[in-house]
Amino acid sequence: MNLYKIIKQNQKLAEKRNPAFDTNRFAKFLMYFMIVYWAAIFLFLGVSLPFMFEGLVPHMEPYHIMNQGFIYVMLADFLMRFMAQPSVSQEIKPYLLMPVKRKKLISLLLLKSGLDGYNFIWFFVYVPFAFLTVIRFYGFGGMFLYLIGIWLIFVFNNYFYLLCKLLLGEKTLWLLLPAAVFGLLGAAEFLLDGLPISRFTMDLGEGFIEGNPLSFLFMLACIGVMFFINLKLQLRMIYNEIAKKEDTKIKRVSEYKFLDKYGEVGEYIRLEIKLITRNKTVKTQFRMGIIVMLAFSVLLAFTDVYDGTNMKSFICLYNYAVLPIMTLGQVMCFEGNYIDGLMSRKESIFNLLRAKYYLTSLIIVVPFIVMMLPISEGKITLLTAIAYLIFVMGFVFFMLLQLAVYNTRTLPLNANLMKSNKSSNWIQGLVTSFAFFLPFMIDMTLTALFSTVVANIILIAIGLGFIATHNLWIKNIYKRFMKRRYKNMEEFRASR
Repeated sequence: MNLYKIIKQNQKLAEKRNPAFDTNRFAKFLMYFMIVYWAAIFLFLGVSLPFMFEGLVPHMEPYHIMNQGFIYVMLADFLMRFMAQPSVSQEIKPYLLMPVKRKKLISLLLLKSGLDGYNFIWFFVYVPFAFLTVIRFYGFGGMFLYLIGIWLIFVFNNYFYLLCKLLLGEKTLWLLLPAAVFGLLGAAEFLLDGLPISRFTMDLGEGFIEGNPLSFLFMLACIGVMFFINLKLQLRMIYNEIAKKEDTKIKRVSEYKFLDKYGEVGEYIRLEIKLITRNKTVKTQFRMGIIVMLAFSVLLAFTDVYDGTNMKSFICLYNYAVLPIMTLGQVMCFEGNYIDGLMSRKESIFNLLRAKYYLTSLIIVVPFIVMMLPISEGKITLLTAIAYLIFVMGFVFFMLLQLAVYNTRTLPLNANLMKSNKSSNWIQGLVTSFAFFLPFMIDMTLTALFSTVVANIILIAIGLGFIATHNLWIKNIYKRFMKRRYKNMEEFRASR
């Protein structure tokens, strides 16, 4: 327990001693505001769901219906953790030189993760829900046992997330693991008779409420198995990382000679292509973006899950925006590794930003081609696909490239399990969030005010406006970057 306390204290001290601690006061305010905002939304759901369930399914108790949806909540929780929760492997490196057995160290970090506040986020939904539904039949004791069971479910989901995050750090192909798990559960639910998954989770939830020891033992056994798998894999990968030798073999690579005719911009496009194809971190991000984009396109084309107008719009925009957000959202972070060389050439940053804009504009033609699947199935029109393509290429790219001025943390080009990949600051998070949600809000507003065709034409007009003026606003970004270049360069060097 002493080591556990030391780790907690060290993490608090590391946060306070971070040079950005005093400068990011607004970031902390924004973070607390977002916590309160989402807590309010979750509380609203927890209060409103009992009445909604009673109206929709009057012959069933609301907590039975809620328990049937455990799998969907676990999927939502799993996806949320990818955006917010760091993996255990990111916390290991500072403690490897301590006179402590690595097994004990990893066990404590895994235990800390199981007790983390991330596992209580959904209590903002379940506590008011249980208070309004469970307590009237089973009293406070049943409510308390129910919440313990809910907590155990999210602890299990936490360890499953850590396992997937660890494996994904090694190979992008491991993204198929959570996809297969949740896909098989979904197939069993809808293809087999009697909705077996929903029935099982309903019985499990009722077992929690009634204090059935088998329900709790089942969850503890699942947590124990997942804990053991994480421990073994973490140990193995740490030893592999330590023993790994650098690959010094000279590989034959393409020089992309066809880019020579585009001058310095072509040179930087060549640099961007090599950045994507040669470096582990960038390559993994690119592959994950492609896989997610393909998955949602197939779901939109061949299922009825996203047949609602707003959901169709969201998925279409997401298909186009996912790759730019994952790449342009970290603009200049990878360049921080060689920022001094870039700054030695006149207007290099201006041409680099233009190269990023042109290459990313070319890359999002890929999702446009994939969108032919939902178009062929009659889910969306060709005009809609073109409208979202041009809108993202113009407006969304304009927003994301603003980060070139404010991103000041260097990202390792070949990040591994022992290197933290946290490079974001509050501005990066804010701009990325706006780039993701604001276009959708604009689209929803236009759709509400006008017909779909008129809304699409307006989106095209907005996108074309930003595309036609891209040299002007990229020049503006470049000038703002140059005004604070010394500060940015210093922070890039400090964060390497």
